[in-house]
Amino acid sequence: MHQLETVIGYTFKNPSLLETALTHTSYANEAKGRVKHNERLEFLGDSVLSIVVADYLFHHWTDRPEGELTKARAGLVCESALFQFAQEIDLGRYLRLGRGEERGGGRTRPSVVSDAFEALIAALYLDGGMEAARAFILPFITEGKTAGADYKTQLQEVIQQNPEERLRYELEGQTGPDHDKHFKMAVYLNSNLIGRGEGHSKKAAEQAAARQALELMGLVK
Repeated sequence: MHQLETVIGYTFKNPSLLETALTHTSYANEAKGRVKHNERLEFLGDSVLSIVVADYLFHHWTDRPEGELTKARAGLVCESALFQFAQEIDLGRYLRLGRGEERGGGRTRPSVVSDAFEALIAALYLDGGMEAARAFILPFITEGKTAGADYKTQLQEVIQQNPEERLRYELEGQTGPDHDKHFKMAVYLNSNLIGRGEGHSKKAAEQAAARQALELMGLVK
């Protein structure tokens, strides 16, 4: 768990909150009630996530109507988006799972991992207040990683229309300490540079590079 604290850049004053956030019901059931599972934290984390996302969209998308804000929020808090966010910190590897859930692939199951992501948000909120939760959430929601904005997939689909074309991503540089890395990625079409991007993870930087490539092609604004 100390390694996860390093990854997220936060040290818990009450480590039991983090332990509970990472504990699936299957693990608690096998322990016969001796440990808490993360379902109550998941419930709270869902609400904390929703208010942070809504607040961000309200203050940064000042010219967008309510319908667009609602659609954007839905894309940022749905299971597929949360699973994508959780993968960026490799959350699945830290989960406490029962033996059956472990054998059944629970560490990579979107429902299990996304629920744990919400539970982690609640643990941060309870331990460090809204600002701790907000500081954790914002890097994910400000880098174009919504379920409806997977720029890498969009770019791949465009390029696949010509089977002879090949896309590749290259790391151009990284800065910062282990818990706060900043990555620069480039995307090439065959040998031609078509986009660059930056982010707090390689995946986020790749998404930004793919978005720039799509912008140059006139496919996104």
